[in-house]
Amino acid sequence: MTMPKILCLRPKADFDKVDVSIPACLNVAYSTASFAEALESGTEFDGLVIPAVGPSLEPGLFQGTNIRLVQVTGAGVDRLDRDAMIDLGIPVANVPGGSNEAVAEYVVAAALTLSRRLYEAHSKTSSGYDNILRSTFIAELPRGLAGCTVGIVGFGTIGTAVARAFQAFGADICAFDERSFETGPNLPVRSVSLNTLLEKSDIVTLHLPLTEETRNLIDARALSLMPPYAVLINAARGGIVNEADLAKALIEKRLAGAAVDVFSTEPAGADNPLMAAAGQLKGRLLLTPHLAGISRQAWQKLFSHAWQNVEDFICHGRPLKYRVY
Repeated sequence: MTMPKILCLRPKADFDKVDVSIPACLNVAYSTASFAEALESGTEFDGLVIPAVGPSLEPGLFQGTNIRLVQVTGAGVDRLDRDAMIDLGIPVANVPGGSNEAVAEYVVAAALTLSRRLYEAHSKTSSGYDNILRSTFIAELPRGLAGCTVGIVGFGTIGTAVARAFQAFGADICAFDERSFETGPNLPVRSVSLNTLLEKSDIVTLHLPLTEETRNLIDARALSLMPPYAVLINAARGGIVNEADLAKALIEKRLAGAAVDVFSTEPAGADNPLMAAAGQLKGRLLLTPHLAGISRQAWQKLFSHAWQNVEDFICHGRPLKYRVY
């Protein structure tokens, strides 16, 4: 019996690094080329495995192929055209929740770095440590997490994990989500409007997908509602925050700081407003290359669940888990 052929657009080394084995029932071809280039071999593939982060996949490339499943090794599915995949009849599955803890760790670390001004303190101390410098920081009394208000925009599985992480530090949690949500008695979270969240929060952190409705959700108007001592963290998707508006707010000191892990175009170039402003915002702007959800533990969970899903559906005809559309 011929083994099903799977095209995987991430290197085998990624799976080896975290000791995730590929199902023996699958014949997997690995490629780091574009989807179009990978298809040029003429091989007929039964399934496609892709990272959540990367360029969009043109729907036309799927036409005439044998692909009957697209499995994403993460949560985000914005590389794919939802309506086109539905029209083509090709199911798409992700792995929700695999990077929850990694993202929560990143957000808390970023919040502490900015609120306690650790990055700024390091930069200035390494240039010359004296008592005047220490007195300056003491006089301004940086904010800690205990008793602060954390506003979570998007309260899905990741938002919930972030809430639990901040709760451990004694923070007060409020959240905005267009869908209704409920939390148990061990996780008290106030449901508020977006405007109220922005106005009342010391820390605002974003955990929602990029859609036409959420594009530029955090723009000049939204930023103007935030108090000048607040910090903004975007570890969701680039495009949710208007980067030019954020850079301007930081430069004009209408916002204390921001941590940005995702950009409207990745990799971000020198012409990106945040990249261009980084030099004059040392200590107040923390930029990272889309790594909030990456940890050894997260990859182990994401990859093992993704390959198990492919095996169950492609090799054994079992119901598809985590189907998005």
